[in-house]
Amino acid sequence: MKIAVLNYSGSVGKTIMASHLLAPRMHNAPIFAIESTNETAGDLGLDVDQLRGEQFGQLFRELLMLDDAIIDVGASNIEEFLVHMLNYEESHIEVDQFVLPVVPSGKAQRETIKTVGALTGLGVSPERIRLLFNRVDVSVEDEFLAILTYTRKSGDCIANAQAAIFENEVFELLADQRTTIAQVLADQTDYRQMLREADRSNHKQIAHLSNMHALRALARPVNRQLDRAFAALFADTPIVATEQERGHG
Repeated sequence: MKIAVLNYSGSVGKTIMASHLLAPRMHNAPIFAIESTNETAGDLGLDVDQLRGEQFGQLFRELLMLDDAIIDVGASNIEEFLVHMLNYEESHIEVDQFVLPVVPSGKAQRETIKTVGALTGLGVSPERIRLLFNRVDVSVEDEFLAILTYTRKSGDCIANAQAAIFENEVFELLADQRTTIAQVLADQTDYRQMLREADRSNHKQIAHLSNMHALRALARPVNRQLDRAFAALFADTPIVATEQERGHG
């Protein structure tokens, strides 16, 4: 499956979702970061091909050869990305799903609606445009009322309230450590035992070991939540472009 993560709105968690939600559940599919200014998954230790929106032709050719891919489109490059997608007629069929992370702010919800409109304008069908509710405090229904109302009336995208990531400090800690949940959970180091054996005067080492132990404790339940969000995000079908959209129908 080839998935593009994008939104006109910045700071909605696109790179976090590409790195922590999608990559480990897509057999570590190659990640293309369409970004020129902000953090990418490469900053978290993942292998990334970094391009700019104007290099869409190169990306398009790469996608033709792949079954799985994650395209993380930065807000600074989305305009060029969509313009070039329009220039390459029906190139959107090489992307199976467009995932739009959205946070509770009114501005982010409005810009997400704008992004949905841009994609439908390119000819992307509603079942291939999916919302991912990020930084949820308590209730998706309450915190995202504006965009839920829009999607129910327009039918222009899929908005499953179970496709939600709740606010959690683990993502900031992961960024600080320049690592991912998958890498934390794969690490077999016994930090608890190392803490017991550490020199108490080495405050830097103590802080590092404590942070890594705490990070693992936070990562486990968040990883289970990400499993549920991923399943909800792609719960219905079709999850790939239809044969008709690919020009074979």
